[in-house]
Amino acid sequence: MHTWPLKFRELSDRRVIMADDSGSYFIAHQDFVERYAVGQLSRADTAFLREKGHTFRTEGDLSHTAFMSRWAQRQYVGGGPAYVILIPTLRCDLKCSYCQVSRAPLASKGFDWSDETLEQTLGFLDQLPGDEIQIEFQGGEPFLRIDHLKAVSEFARQRFRSARFVVCTNLQTLNDDIADFIKSDDVFISTSLDGPHHVHTRNRTANPELTQEFHRNLARVIDLVGSERVSALPTIDITDPPAAEELIASYEQFGFKSLYLRPVNYQGFARKIHPAARASESWSTYYRDFIDALIAHTARTGRVMEEFYLTHCLRRILGPGADNHTDLRNPNIPSGANAVVDFNGLIYPSDEARMLARIRQVDLSIGSVAEGLDQDKLSLLAPGHINNFDPDCIHCPYQPFCGTDPIDDLSRSGRIDLPREDSWFCQRHLGVFDLAFDLLYSDDPAVQHTLSKWLGLETLPDALKPVAP
Repeated sequence: MHTWPLKFRELSDRRVIMADDSGSYFIAHQDFVERYAVGQLSRADTAFLREKGHTFRTEGDLSHTAFMSRWAQRQYVGGGPAYVILIPTLRCDLKCSYCQVSRAPLASKGFDWSDETLEQTLGFLDQLPGDEIQIEFQGGEPFLRIDHLKAVSEFARQRFRSARFVVCTNLQTLNDDIADFIKSDDVFISTSLDGPHHVHTRNRTANPELTQEFHRNLARVIDLVGSERVSALPTIDITDPPAAEELIASYEQFGFKSLYLRPVNYQGFARKIHPAARASESWSTYYRDFIDALIAHTARTGRVMEEFYLTHCLRRILGPGADNHTDLRNPNIPSGANAVVDFNGLIYPSDEARMLARIRQVDLSIGSVAEGLDQDKLSLLAPGHINNFDPDCIHCPYQPFCGTDPIDDLSRSGRIDLPREDSWFCQRHLGVFDLAFDLLYSDDPAVQHTLSKWLGLETLPDALKPVAP
């Protein structure tokens, strides 16, 4: 009998999480790890590993084939809907302290798509493979060029069998033209709600009256299209974060049942105003404390509030196919079907890549809508977007659930070859996956109840929490 290689990591309570390359995992105690390491597994150990699919007798037998199938399902091979971010303008009517895109002032010239760029962008969309697409409009403030949003959406509805549009907007303006546009069932709104009034004012509007206007517009949008088509996320200044209960209350005020806790991104103007965003230790502590408060809130009130990212990571642990969030896709090879078209028509592999170009740190453009994709650049970027062969990732039990972010590595460190555990991306995700497993194996009824609600289950079955003898 052969045992598939197992990778392991010690959790906070000295229990050890072990996993193979297919993502099959279990919790073990130190004595099991020692027996495994020296090749002295007991009969009970061997029986457990065989039952959980960690062994095979001969290549091609049922156990071997099952493992290979599980491994293959963990690899993201594309083929789903195209996902394209469009930047029709870089101008914005706010001056958020943590602006990561280095927005242009409202009255600036030369930061919008020209008519020619619009037509070339439609041509680029027309050449994409497949008949499904999600288009995300970002900025700047995309509603400043609602004419471009209308032109793109009208084209996409005719070109694609299924089209979905997400407008990332600050909602400082909500006129009749915007209201008519968002009434379409295929249009969704994503906005920023940084917490209680004073925090949102400090981070984003710098004016209490503008914050009030945003609150009124957010309430009106929810009334117009329903809460299921509106999402919000807070951006957290880790040097002065909102209290967990205040942040939760600000989301419940608008009927939200999910939030995505996001740190200030070390990009754009945030580099100068929020230098603490470069490190991860304070963020991981705040994140864990917030999740504890969120679970306690659910237990105390009976109202369930999901933290999106932790729920997404749990889904990736529990099975393949949770690939909606591009940061954790693996492989995540850059392509035209998953790209960003900037205000000047240049194409980037990610939003962060265009931000690096904006501050002139490095040009990672992969083509333009005028001239098409640059296949040489795509080939050059591809190896950094897969973790299967990274010399550090291959030893990590979280590798099957995780991804890579060479663009963020470049932003923070100026290189992509630093040891994984020195990178912000790795440090953040070690903390998230450690927390996910701590919660998954917790005996606390409040934790189990909250996780089951986040995952859409009645209860968490013991089959999801295997433990070695």
